[in-house]
Amino acid sequence: MDPMFIAALMVVILLVMIFLRAPIALAMGLVGSAGYVTLASPMALSAYLSTAWPDKFMSYELAIVPLFILMGHLATRTGISAKLFNAANAWIGHFRGGLAMAAIAGCAMFGSISGSSLATASTMARVALPEMRKHGYSGALSAGSLAAGGTLGILIPPSVVLIIYALLTEQNIVKLFLAATLPGILAVLGFMTAIAIYARIYPTEAPALPRKPLIERIKALGDIWYIVGIFGGVLMGIYGGIFTPAEGASVGVVATMAAGLVTRSLSLPDLIDCLIDTAGSSAMIFAIIFGADLFNVALALSRMPTEVAGWFSGADIAPMTVLIAIIAFYLVMGCVMDSLSMILLTVPVFFPTVMVLDFGLLPEQQAMWFGIITLVVVEIGMITPPVGMNLFVIGAMARDIPTREIFRGTVPFIMAEFVRITILVAFPALSYWLVQIVTQ
Repeated sequence: MDPMFIAALMVVILLVMIFLRAPIALAMGLVGSAGYVTLASPMALSAYLSTAWPDKFMSYELAIVPLFILMGHLATRTGISAKLFNAANAWIGHFRGGLAMAAIAGCAMFGSISGSSLATASTMARVALPEMRKHGYSGALSAGSLAAGGTLGILIPPSVVLIIYALLTEQNIVKLFLAATLPGILAVLGFMTAIAIYARIYPTEAPALPRKPLIERIKALGDIWYIVGIFGGVLMGIYGGIFTPAEGASVGVVATMAAGLVTRSLSLPDLIDCLIDTAGSSAMIFAIIFGADLFNVALALSRMPTEVAGWFSGADIAPMTVLIAIIAFYLVMGCVMDSLSMILLTVPVFFPTVMVLDFGLLPEQQAMWFGIITLVVVEIGMITPPVGMNLFVIGAMARDIPTREIFRGTVPFIMAEFVRITILVAFPALSYWLVQIVTQ
């Protein structure tokens, strides 16, 4: 049987299983194993499994993932999300739409701690949603801003998904963190602009609040100084080469735990719960990684990624047309798949294809640019109706808000994201300019 036909059949079967809501890790693992056996032999699969498990999960680089997950859980348990939101609210809450803007700012800061979209959305919703509803904000704007703000956890460093992309494509994690910084700031500004425009069009849905006294605003900043110090220090230490990403994550875990114990916001039962939650989250991620590894190794045996990349390099198709087609695919698939699974499934095929195309960039620049674009488009899928993952998270926490209102509330942010992706595609330098400045 033709290997390319087997590869195509594997992709079709996998997509059918995903649409039937089969667990992603199980679907990729089963289809990958079947493909491996068909293309090689059962003995070859057995030999691969005997070495792949320790080789894959004893990787030093992969240790970064559970460490940053633990840091995020510790931050959640110690009430950092509430302090971040209160500080942002103290300074910008008096603007029309200011509470929603404060939620975006809080999500950006907490996203830089947790590295997870769903964790950012759910954690900040517990803090910000009651405040917005209490002060007369509409359900649409309240839910939409929190769902959109949650997506910032995917891109703003340290992002778990960005780390996985770096490992898949053999890119420098520190440089990718730097590359994601400007696009992340652009997202925050875009979301706040969308809120300002929305509040001007629908003023009754985003009332202005009284300005807080200066002393209260300064006090709110005082409540978060150690948070900024910990996570700013971790990132600056990584960027400055003082320690590796794994060492930086370890420092962040110890510092966050120490801060929680000193401020008495973290008890021993809380710490045990954080460890258990981290183990569960890490196990889920590692299961998906291993399932994706089986699937991608089977695809490699069929030579599908190489054949696809070779076909596009020889075809008379404009590189930008190929990129736009990939973006369109991500937009569709982002509505039904979580970000990590989609990255693991598609990057091994799309990355070689993009790297053989001529965009006038150096290979490292092109790899960073494609990675940032991929994560931005995945973000859009997280808030795209009807099945964006963040919409379900917010819907479960805001049962008094009708689903159609939640969908309506995401429209301004989806439009802002399309503007951002257009800017990033048109100006690739935004994705690697900061890397050039810092590493010169």
